[in-house]
Amino acid sequence: MPFFAEDLGLITPDVVALRDRHNIPGMAVLQFAFGDPGAHAYLPHRINSKYVIYTGTHDNDTTLGWWSTLNEKERRAVVGLIGPCEDGPNWGLIRLAQSSPASLSVVPLQDVLGLGSEARLNTPSTHMGNYHWRCHPGALKPELAEKLAAIAEVTDRLPEPLPVPAVGNFVA
Repeated sequence: MPFFAEDLGLITPDVVALRDRHNIPGMAVLQFAFGDPGAHAYLPHRINSKYVIYTGTHDNDTTLGWWSTLNEKERRAVVGLIGPCEDGPNWGLIRLAQSSPASLSVVPLQDVLGLGSEARLNTPSTHMGNYHWRCHPGALKPELAEKLAAIAEVTDRLPEPLPVPAVGNFVA
């Protein structure tokens, strides 16, 4: 089964060499990409297909929660790359992740639903209050599926169609 490395934190040349030697994709988290210039390594134009890109992970705040904590310089950096997004910075980062050269793009459901910090899944180093968020019935609307499908189509991320099983001498 394919897998990838959760190579977050200090990534040394030895870590990169180990990952490359075993052909293991690394991670690029967009919420980490807009800080100091060293963080720019996570920007989509700096990565390749040896990565899995995320808007954020289960250990991050939601994209809207994260956005609310940014200072003006950081917001300008984000908008400088994604442009103004009438549908919210969460959708700007979703489009950015989907259009990256990464082999896989992962978007937390909270970002698709446009939820804030109240929907954060986990806060590392805390022992209480984690993993309580649940998707509310009715939250998954056809419009969201259509929007995601349109992005997946234009970024060539649609899944391959499943083969149609043959039945007898006829194809079903």
